[in-house]
Amino acid sequence: MINSNNQFCGLTSEEAENLLLQHGRNFIPEKVPNRLVILLRKFWAPVPWLLELTIVLQLLIGKFHEAVIIAVLLVFNSLLSFFQEERANKALILLKENLAIKARVLRDNLWQSVSADALVPSDIIYLRMGDIVPADVLILKGQALLDQSTLTGEALPIETVLKETAYSGTIVKRGEFTGEVLKTGKNTYFGKTVELVQTSVTKSHIKNIIFTIVKYLVGVDGVLAVLVLGYAVFTNIPLVDVIPFILILLVASVPVALAATFTLATALGAHKLAKLGVLVTRLSAIEEAAVMDIICLDKTGTITRNKLELAELRSYAPYKQEELLQLALIASDEAALDPIDFALFKAARAKNIILPVEEKLSFIPFDPIKKSTEATFKKDGKVFHVIKGAPDFIADMLKEEERGFLEDASRLAANGYRVLAVAIKNTIDQNYKLVGFLALNDPPRTDSKALINDLQDLGLRIQMVTGDGLTTAQSIAEQVGIGTHTCLQKELQQNINNPNENIYNCDVFAGFFPEDKFNLVQVLQKDGH
Repeated sequence: MINSNNQFCGLTSEEAENLLLQHGRNFIPEKVPNRLVILLRKFWAPVPWLLELTIVLQLLIGKFHEAVIIAVLLVFNSLLSFFQEERANKALILLKENLAIKARVLRDNLWQSVSADALVPSDIIYLRMGDIVPADVLILKGQALLDQSTLTGEALPIETVLKETAYSGTIVKRGEFTGEVLKTGKNTYFGKTVELVQTSVTKSHIKNIIFTIVKYLVGVDGVLAVLVLGYAVFTNIPLVDVIPFILILLVASVPVALAATFTLATALGAHKLAKLGVLVTRLSAIEEAAVMDIICLDKTGTITRNKLELAELRSYAPYKQEELLQLALIASDEAALDPIDFALFKAARAKNIILPVEEKLSFIPFDPIKKSTEATFKKDGKVFHVIKGAPDFIADMLKEEERGFLEDASRLAANGYRVLAVAIKNTIDQNYKLVGFLALNDPPRTDSKALINDLQDLGLRIQMVTGDGLTTAQSIAEQVGIGTHTCLQKELQQNINNPNENIYNCDVFAGFFPEDKFNLVQVLQKDGH
């Protein structure tokens, strides 16, 4: 990993090849059966069984033309479903190929670009701003701001330090680092979650409904057949004359065109959705959407925009809100594309606020230990030092009488905001003076509330599931009209083997990681939802 000269020494090509054979390629394999098996499965289900039984009955009573018509309907139904899904899957494969990522890896003492699926444990890789972390990586050098919203649901990115792990699927928002690959493919934190989803099996509600309808029809016809048979015995009618009539009764109980009608309708629906940019890889997904009674919505990037915005400014005399934002901008760097700094500059442009600074003398980027950024600037012939960072850290630099303002920061945080403090001092002073607080949040999408109201009007139960903390989750849920009855991850664990109405009545699930979300869906499905 690191040689005697304190330099990184990656794997050799031979070592990488051996490890690749041992651990497999760095991707999560999809369990896709043979195409012929997929096609044959279209004929192996409750509704096709009924059609196949009907064909046999038609042949028994000598109605060969009817048997051929039903067989054509059965084949048409299966082929239509097969080719529609095949076309969608080909489009999905093409999309995946176009989205394939590369990784900068140290091999044979040379930095080279390789396909991310060729990475193996112990590889040394380099990542910078904008990169997607391709595996679970131990940070050995450098630091970065990582967006982990795909894993945790947390909208706010996190700062990393040495010896921490950057998980597969996260995005580098700022900075750069060199690290050692720890786990690849299905062994990564993200991979284990995906594997859970791939191995899950859910019964089709729509097929159960159709089969139940047919079952009742067969039951009614069975009773009629017994009555006809009893009448024939009572009146001495030859059974040879009655049996064809009984078979016709049984055949009539099977809605032979129902399956084909459903498949055709869903195929047309899939075509319409494709025009709207929605790729349907299984026609049954459309059927399942039609019978849903609960929708569990992720928060970050689904209900919200996954973009930080300045929500509130709280300034203290003698400073005004405009001056608070100006000083915060001095302790920021727009070029770094830090999400917080980007939100501040965006707000300043919207308010037409400029920076009346004679000269910016120095700037210290974000320090994950101090949790702050600093800058020195010159104004009106005087030199000032401004700091922007976590309120708890800046509190230690303030005069005793100003520390009471921290209660305001706590109240802002209780509303689900990310709170930053800004303080300033003249270079000859000992203590900083608090300028004010900045409150940032990830606001809901403009159409979220209207969409959720529409879904609720359709009779659907909407539940929000997020990795965010309690206050943030409750705040967003209230804004979009979901409700505020909140359940935490530990409550799911208590009810995982004994689901009850307590879980169903929750509006918000906070602190939920991907595996928890998967378990929640399973609990609700086991409870009949």
